[in-house]
Amino acid sequence: MTQKPESPSESLIPVQSVPAGAHDFSERVSGLLDGQPKDEATVGKALDGMDGMLDLIAAGLYSLASMLVGEGEDSVRLVETAVANAEVSVCHNPVEARQSSRRALCIAALDTIAQRDPGCLALPEDLKAAATCIDDDDLDAAGESGQELLRMLDGPDRDRVKKWLASLATIPRTIFVFRAVAGFTPAETARLLAEHGGPQAAGWTEWAVREFCRQALCSLASQLIQASAVR
Repeated sequence: MTQKPESPSESLIPVQSVPAGAHDFSERVSGLLDGQPKDEATVGKALDGMDGMLDLIAAGLYSLASMLVGEGEDSVRLVETAVANAEVSVCHNPVEARQSSRRALCIAALDTIAQRDPGCLALPEDLKAAATCIDDDDLDAAGESGQELLRMLDGPDRDRVKKWLASLATIPRTIFVFRAVAGFTPAETARLLAEHGGPQAAGWTEWAVREFCRQALCSLASQLIQASAVR
């Protein structure tokens, strides 16, 4: 069943515009999903000239996967899983299709993370609100807007942000990527962790997600301040 998208106002990043040609690509894919058998020539004709769009989709998913599980074969497998498991029923809407593929990839990433280190996604029993440099899990509180974060992830600060992400422990890194890169709300992030983070992860709540994200944002703000000071 396709999940109803949650309010984008609770996402750390603004709704991103779809790439040029995405609507045409979605219409072509939807046309192939009419329940009728297709031969290879028919499929090839429908997708003719769409190689660039396919590469763009795969590259975006791989980037997301690498932030969660690192570069290499595991990320490639996550992309393959996401493409196979994304809801084909939303292919007529490129925005919903993108979010469906991200959700499928993040679910597969949680499975991979939990297999690597069972119990690592469990909600800490002693979690309390920490005294940090910001009061809420939003980018304005951290001194960075959603658009600025997108520019950091795609621009010259990309490597710095990825190194910072790699330095984080598993839980804050996963939550930050889900919230700030995949664009999930606190409620959806908590639900994904509880349902796919392993038996010990069932206790995740919106508040816990917000708390870890707030701490990660404070850490990111500190890193950016230090980077600006040495430029």
